[in-house]
Amino acid sequence: MKPIWYFVGLILGLMGLIILAAGITDVVSGKIPSTVLGETHPNLWWGAVMIVAGVIFVVKNKDKAVN
Repeated sequence: MKPIWYFVGLILGLMGLIILAAGITDVVSGKIPSTVLGETHPNLWWGAVMIVAGVIFVVKNKDKAVN
């Protein structure tokens, strides 16, 4: 059985992928949110950070087993 952190990594990576895809569609459409830091496209940054964190969790816990 896999540790819980393996599945946390999968969920985190999947959510990061969804957020990154939303950010890419915003950039392609030219839509800039009306927030203070909207020009920095935070959904691109946080989507990428979540994907990297998810990959780290999955890689570190893929060979571990819980008894």
